[in-house]
Amino acid sequence: MQALAPHPGSLQIDGTLGGGGHAVRILEATSPDGRLLGLDADAGAVERTARRLAPFGDRAVVRRANFEEIGTIARASGFDPSDGVFLDLGLSSYQLADETRGFSFRASGPLDMRFDASSGEPASELIAHLDEAELAGLFRRYGEEPFATRVARAVVAARRTAPIATAAELAAIVERAAPGRPSGRRRVHPATRVFQALRIAVNHELDALEAALAAGLQLLRPGGRLVVLTYHSLEDRIVKRFIAAERRGCVCPPEFPVCVCGHTPTLRIVPGTPATPSPDEIDSNPRSRSARLRAAERLAA
Repeated sequence: MQALAPHPGSLQIDGTLGGGGHAVRILEATSPDGRLLGLDADAGAVERTARRLAPFGDRAVVRRANFEEIGTIARASGFDPSDGVFLDLGLSSYQLADETRGFSFRASGPLDMRFDASSGEPASELIAHLDEAELAGLFRRYGEEPFATRVARAVVAARRTAPIATAAELAAIVERAAPGRPSGRRRVHPATRVFQALRIAVNHELDALEAALAAGLQLLRPGGRLVVLTYHSLEDRIVKRFIAAERRGCVCPPEFPVCVCGHTPTLRIVPGTPATPSPDEIDSNPRSRSARLRAAERLAA
């Protein structure tokens, strides 16, 4: 909230509505006449959170959409320009708790992992049809899994016996194939990186993030802020590089004698960011351990 700095009367966009916790705080801070546009690709999240935000009346506008569509939806909903764009990446507690979605290692339901269950290919299809080299490449690229080849080999061997239908089945296969973490370190399930890789691939998350950042920047009025919470190095690297590129002026290759790109700086870093959780916060909320918050302010054109 400090980084986003919503104020009364401002227009704010929450591109990852989830359970609506951030949305409620933003609407309270923009009272009495500020408005919020909230997006989420998850139909369940949209339905639940629309009910939660109903007391705010027409100050809360909720749309079911992936955040890569943020530019189109914002313009159609009267949020161009806006004073703030917020993205909280990763999974919500609701999604982890839903056995039918396949996000949790212990889920006994279908191995799905789609944010929008009405479109795209579920994770079970990737597990069933990619060959060993393709699976290893996916685990390595999107999960940075050090034992990608070993895990891919185990998955291919297991599916010869029976289809891998649930998240719990996949987690057990990965746990047998990948060594555990050294003793004395915080316990992280051996399948964490593999599940991350599958979720990113199924939902095209990194491509969507790049599109959302570019569109979000264009929506901001001078002084407006872009705030992003990331939970792993791949998405954080994309946000970091995007902000760094928009802080610079000329982006021509060094060998060019004069500037031909005409690019001027569009962002400045908000003081106090990037920020990470304190040890006390991690103890009370272990899911926050990998979180990193980056924020930037739109410069005048």
